[in-house]
Amino acid sequence: MSKQVTLSDPLQAMTHPASPDTPDDFARSWDARYEGATAIPKPALVLRQWPHLLPEGGTALDLACGLGANALWLAERGFRVSAWDLSHTAIARLREAARLRGLHLDARVRDLTALPPSPESFDLILVAHFLDRDLAPSIAAALRPGGLLFYQTFARESRGCRGPTNPAYRLARNELINLFPDLTIRAYRAEGRLAPPESGLGDLALMVAQRV
Repeated sequence: MSKQVTLSDPLQAMTHPASPDTPDDFARSWDARYEGATAIPKPALVLRQWPHLLPEGGTALDLACGLGANALWLAERGFRVSAWDLSHTAIARLREAARLRGLHLDARVRDLTALPPSPESFDLILVAHFLDRDLAPSIAAALRPGGLLFYQTFARESRGCRGPTNPAYRLARNELINLFPDLTIRAYRAEGRLAPPESGLGDLALMVAQRV
């Protein structure tokens, strides 16, 4: 992609590439996007909405981390952070951002489909603007007892035009809750067309769920 994008607002820039043939094609398409990015985005709204639900430290995973705004935000709050993404460019930029901020985190290139997180390995998992329904059981299992999942992505019911145009990459009504039936819902918002325009919530489903 030759056009430059600014990822200071991921909701404006996030789209999915059109049906890549291989994981390498998918990675290259995102490498091109991140090479053109001019800023690290804000942390996910799901973190900023419910910071009081964060555990008191422990291990955290920013899954499909992109440029790593959430990983940096969590590391600044004392979590031992792992950040995984398929894009070499994104991981390189995240490592440099962490170095400049004096933060220690483990940022790695990782194919999440081939190598999902191990069972009971994290106290907190953050997923923002990434949807692979087949990974949901592995994500839930990767939480330690008492661990929390913070999840945010685009919903099909929307009052705007942000995010992917392919409905396969957007959540159906109540789908986010149904993807994690063994977790206990602690917070959920999916206001759709009822959301005030200025809230940023009209395109999103947000959830915090706990393994109890």
